[in-house]
Amino acid sequence: MIMSRIEAPRDEATSNLTDRLLAGLPADAVLVDPDVTASYANDMASFCPAGTPAVVVLPRTVEQVQHVMRVATDLRVPVVPQGARTGLSGGANATDGCVVLSLTKMDRVLEISPVDRIAVVEPGVVNATFSRAVEEHGLYYPPDPSSWEMCTIGGNIGTASGGLCCVKYGVTAEYVLGLDVVLADGRLMSTGRRTAKGVAGYDLTRLFVGSEGSLGIVVRAVLALKPKPPQQLVLAAEFGSAAAACEAVCRIMEGGHVPSLLELMDRTTVKAVNELTHMGLPESTEALLLAAFDTPDPAADLAAVGKLCEAAGATQVVPADDAAESELLLQARRSSLVALEAVKGTTMIDDVCVPRSRLGDMIEGVERIAAKHRLTIGVVAHAGDGNTHPTVCFDAQDDDECRRARESFDEIMGLGLELGGTITGEHGVGVLKKEWLAREIGPVGVEMQRAVKQVFDPLGILNPGKLF
Repeated sequence: MIMSRIEAPRDEATSNLTDRLLAGLPADAVLVDPDVTASYANDMASFCPAGTPAVVVLPRTVEQVQHVMRVATDLRVPVVPQGARTGLSGGANATDGCVVLSLTKMDRVLEISPVDRIAVVEPGVVNATFSRAVEEHGLYYPPDPSSWEMCTIGGNIGTASGGLCCVKYGVTAEYVLGLDVVLADGRLMSTGRRTAKGVAGYDLTRLFVGSEGSLGIVVRAVLALKPKPPQQLVLAAEFGSAAAACEAVCRIMEGGHVPSLLELMDRTTVKAVNELTHMGLPESTEALLLAAFDTPDPAADLAAVGKLCEAAGATQVVPADDAAESELLLQARRSSLVALEAVKGTTMIDDVCVPRSRLGDMIEGVERIAAKHRLTIGVVAHAGDGNTHPTVCFDAQDDDECRRARESFDEIMGLGLELGGTITGEHGVGVLKKEWLAREIGPVGVEMQRAVKQVFDPLGILNPGKLF
């Protein structure tokens, strides 16, 4: 195992590490106060162990990142790259004695080119900040994770994140054209291109997207942009069963429609949102489907999709008349995770993606798992992608409930694989799903991925203990 070569630094070694880092970093970029460094120990995932960092560094330049990696290589110290720590798989969790490399201070938008429809950014740029910046140029950056007001572009690249608009526009990987990456030994490598096309050599850019900081440190990214679309309009359709809602999803996609958003909330989620927000959603709603279009004539598209929803058994279809009403309809979806967290105080958010045709089977299976373990599990889904987020609600102070929550989480991942799906559509593997990654890709797949890791990180110092 690559990771076995790393030993946590002793106290004297930590002092040496700090001195070496300070030789190439300003004093305010090196944090050693244990109370401060402890706050960088983990992301937002449940049930994921985290170690104690030796030091936290906050570089502002590429050269400073290179210095950190050279020191880490010389001293054989593990390095854990971090963005905003909004991840849900433990991928940014510290290991004992590591250098936490927080890239949040590298937050500049370096270039926006309306002609080439690209932007060049540093990894610490917040997704929402970047999206608003390109909008001023009449451009659009589609990837929009639910945490877009907090998460960083570097973190999005590390986990290959998605979002609400992926059904039409795709995920982060489809917008990363090129990268500047600091390798484990401190060398700087550029991958990809700035051009609309390019097939020179292996696609190393795609290799780094979704690698969770295990192969190198992304310090700059060239991102593709699209023209800003028209304002979208939203439709809400209520159903008497989740199966009927999933049938509507299948009819919409089979009919060739291309919604900019197609989201589903099950009855548990609808109830939780009602209790938190008092939005007045009908208590009889078993599933709520939200569809949006940003086409030149969205009202016509909504009318066509509304008819398909009615044909699939919708009890009520409510199309929005304008942007303000559309935003009100979307508030239910945006409130869902906060509402589910309020049910018991703690949530464990799964991220299983299945073929669209098996979405109904997935939701019904989650209902059975919830009943078996006597737990509240709400499902929200990027329905157009088949990407479900079963959210297990539990009391973190109740040991038995915690055990049942973890068991249900594993059963949900197993169900996803049985239905021909994957254990993660956009959250990544991190610590949480290491065992399940091995089950999904098999022993040969694990062997090949470890071989790739060995090429880029022969000492095993980059984000050790993640993925496999």
